[in-house]
Amino acid sequence: MTIDSFAFLKTLEQRVSLTSEDKAILKSNAEWGLEIAPAMADHFYAYLGRDEEMNAILNKVEGRVHRLHETFIQWFHQMFTGMDDWGTEYAKCRWHIGVIHVKIGIVPQYVVPAMGVVVHEVGRALKISAKSEELQESLSKMCMIDLAFIEQAYVEVSTSAVLRETGWSEALFRRLVATGASTF
Repeated sequence: MTIDSFAFLKTLEQRVSLTSEDKAILKSNAEWGLEIAPAMADHFYAYLGRDEEMNAILNKVEGRVHRLHETFIQWFHQMFTGMDDWGTEYAKCRWHIGVIHVKIGIVPQYVVPAMGVVVHEVGRALKISAKSEELQESLSKMCMIDLAFIEQAYVEVSTSAVLRETGWSEALFRRLVATGASTF
């Protein structure tokens, strides 16, 4: 299975109703996004650090938390700028972030609530800065798109690994998963 990250991005934009107006709102607030990004990173990693298992993953390699903190600031700011107007490079970057989450073991059960922390703290920052509700809605849409990239990376990487190791066809794998899901 291979994902076309740009096609996936466009599908997600439709699903969350991300519009050109949303993108314009985000771009016009890019400086503010960069300004609050370090505080958002602090909230994000403080939340993750409170969990024993997640803290172990984050601190497994010396300096990892510092590097991830800097990467978070870039990621957060890119949601406002779209890097290349939310084009191919943005999609490739978001896909890469998802794959990195898989590689270092940050599973969806951590990612989803941590994204909730980001959305909550951004909401607080928006109120303090007297920013518009439209900005909050636009940014929430981007957070959901980015979250979907991370979640899809788990699906794609896991599926590809099983197919490669077993030699099964994708159709057989999907049938087995559907059959297994029917027992729950």
